[in-house]
Amino acid sequence: MPQVIVVIGSGLIGQAIARRVSSGKKVLLADILQKNAEAAALTMSNAGFDVSTTTVDVSSRPSVEALVAKAVGMGEVSGVIHAAGVSPSQASPETILKVDLYGTALVLEAFGDVIASGGSAVVIASQSGHRLGALTAEQDKALALTPTEKLLSLPMLQLDQIKDSLHAYQISKRGNSLRVKAEAATRWAKRGARVNTISPGIIITPLAKDELTGPRGEGYRRMIDLSPVMRAGTPDEVGNVGALLMGPDGAFITGSDFLMDGGVTASYFYGELAPK
Repeated sequence: MPQVIVVIGSGLIGQAIARRVSSGKKVLLADILQKNAEAAALTMSNAGFDVSTTTVDVSSRPSVEALVAKAVGMGEVSGVIHAAGVSPSQASPETILKVDLYGTALVLEAFGDVIASGGSAVVIASQSGHRLGALTAEQDKALALTPTEKLLSLPMLQLDQIKDSLHAYQISKRGNSLRVKAEAATRWAKRGARVNTISPGIIITPLAKDELTGPRGEGYRRMIDLSPVMRAGTPDEVGNVGALLMGPDGAFITGSDFLMDGGVTASYFYGELAPK
């Protein structure tokens, strides 16, 4: 039976990881927009990969379940790369919570029921989750363990508790890493599979270029200039970490979150980016 790598989100980061872990396997590339999936698939197909496309709305259970069924119909699901999401400049707090938080929990649940033994997954979170203030132990546990369909009903996630789109994004990304820890220790562990998160900083993609020239651009450029590495990252650098986590060299790693932001978070807490 062929092995299948499912890539959710057709952006450059998902593609970079997929290129490193999909040789000799089938790739199912899913995006909310078919044209985006097809464009990414063409690039990968021209590089020799066996790619199929479909659409998915990660905030919809029927849509995610249809994606799982399509993947299982293609073979043994040995890998999942979840790189779909919306940023603070793209959506309202309500949409961010539904796509980035609930959607990730739904993907982890649905694929955690079918992932092959020895399989692995990477979820793309964000450095933003590391700059959210400390939550209580009860809040951490709620984000990690609340059943998926009850997640958005948590008191801490009601819109009168969420200050703005950035706050919604930060708590969603913190929730992603907590959810992965819980899934790695329970559902995915029972299937003999691993799952981790990567929390990238500013990675140069078309969206990042728009952000750098947009209303928040000055803040992003300052973040880069005052970070220890003094530059943005590239999708291929995230791809390298993703390949480690999904491959045999990462076989002892599960339930972990890998912050790779050029030191921005370190500088935010202890360096020149620290709030005055």
